[in-house]
Order: sequence, then C-alpha cells, then structure tokens
Amino acid sequence: MLTELEKKVIASIQEDVAVAERPYLDMAYELGISEETLLETLNDLCKRGVIRRFGATLRHQKTGFTANAMVAWQVNEDRIEEIGKKMASFRQVSHCYRRNPTDTWPYNLYTMIHANDEESCLETARKMAETASVDNYALLFSREELKKTSMVYFPSDEDD
Repeated sequence: MLTELEKKVIASIQEDVAVAERPYLDMAYELGISEETLLETLNDLCKRGVIRRFGATLRHQKTGFTANAMVAWQVNEDRIEEIGKKMASFRQVSHCYRRNPTDTWPYNLYTMIHANDEESCLETARKMAETASVDNYALLFSREELKKTSMVYFPSDEDD
C-alpha cells in the first residue's frame, strides 16, 4: 500500500525533470514538502522495490542530432558485461542494453548511436566493433519517431 505522499512523489517523477541545479528542491516545493523528505521518500520507494528503475530519455530531435542508429551486436555471452561497458563508454552512445537473441535474430547487445549524419553513425559503429573485437552487427537507422512517452502510474493534480 502506498501513502498519499508516496503517490504524489511518484507522480512528480513521472513528468520531465527540470534541468536545474537542484531539481528535487523544485519538485519538493511543488509538493509542499522539504527536499530532504522528497529524497527520503524516493530512497525508501527504491529500497522497497516500488521504484525499480529511474531513467532519462534523450529527445534527440531537440538536441540537434539528425542521425540515430540502433546497433544490434552479436556478442559471446561470457563477454557481454565487458563488451557492454566498452560500448557504453562511447560518448555517441545514449543506451546500451542486453536482450535475448532468437533463432532468426542472433543479436544480444544493443546500443543507440546519435550523430549529425548517417556516415558518422557508421563510422562510430565501425570504431566500436574494432575496439570490442565484435564482427557481427547490424545498424537500424531511425526514420520516424512514432511514439515516445513514459508510463503514468499516478496522474498529477494538473492531469485531473
């Protein structure tokens, strides 16, 4: 069971987090609580497993990137952690994650590359492959964004 405060805190982090020196202070002010109370509540929700993931979404169109490629890599499972860390270290990579391969799609590691043009994405992928000694990969270029929204578990008061 969640308290009303916990529901309000969850609702506040479902929205975009302001780019500010102390974004949690701003959120706390909106909720009428202290920053310390907000952070303690978030920490408790994480410890209890209510909040399992706290992530950021890059809106690449607003950042000026015009080329974006999801690169699917086939990596030996015993090297997935090592290779994943190498791939994630590239500044052009915003996402890096593992998925289960299938009989028809053998790729198990994915990275999202952002650049100014497709040629730069190809060059970054080539460098990544060379750095990690991975030969089998496929680039999937973004052509159109159809949907990009986050889950809303509790509507904020403004959504009522």
